[in-house]
Amino acid sequence: MTGRSYLPSRRAALLSGGGLLVGAGAASAGWALSDPAPASASVTVSAVIPPDDDLMREHGVLKRVLLCYREMITRAQAGRPLSAAHVQGAALIIHDFIEGFHEGLEEGYVFPRLAKAGVLVSTVDTLLVQHARGRVITQFLLAHSTAGQLAGAGVTTRIAAAMQAFVTMYEPHEAREDTVVFPAFRQAVPPAELADLGQHFADLERQQFGTDEFTAMVDRVAGIEQELGIYDLAQFTPVVSPYEPGE
Repeated sequence: MTGRSYLPSRRAALLSGGGLLVGAGAASAGWALSDPAPASASVTVSAVIPPDDDLMREHGVLKRVLLCYREMITRAQAGRPLSAAHVQGAALIIHDFIEGFHEGLEEGYVFPRLAKAGVLVSTVDTLLVQHARGRVITQFLLAHSTAGQLAGAGVTTRIAAAMQAFVTMYEPHEAREDTVVFPAFRQAVPPAELADLGQHFADLERQQFGTDEFTAMVDRVAGIEQELGIYDLAQFTPVVSPYEPGE
């Protein structure tokens, strides 16, 4: 790979700062974790988002980036040029927030508890492999999506293929997590610990980003959607349904 290397520094800081272990290293060390401190008495339960709900709303950001990727894939397949700013902007959201933070929470807190309980072991193994493959794709997109490189049709084709591979993998990936992995995680963790983890996730987000990064990322992806012309939700509504009686 040529070009600039985008290392997941925020994710590395999250994992090292929280004493977390990832992937094979975590398994060999018995999934050692740094447990969150008990939630402050001044924090009400209603003010804390449960950790699985928090992860699922972060998946909403991922879904919206996948929609941006789909639109750019369609443009590339139609022979239309891609904007380096759009490709870089979408891939950086994946790099900074999904890979650099969200997946660190999954690998450091969700997957270890499932492994300890002996639940969904093969599924977690696959998810870890897919996290690693996704990071390779994101590195490729960031390294090859400069304005000069996208001027060549061959690079545009490779960029579109990389985005398609990412979409193809992550649509079932996040769906499996939302419908199987996170519910199993909730069953495996006592309610009191879930509440503490919800606060811990919020604390880690502030430590890593110093702000409400979820809202910032929603704004960033909305800006890309607007520039791509896919922000208006109404445009996806069928005008007439072929399944309506009399049609």
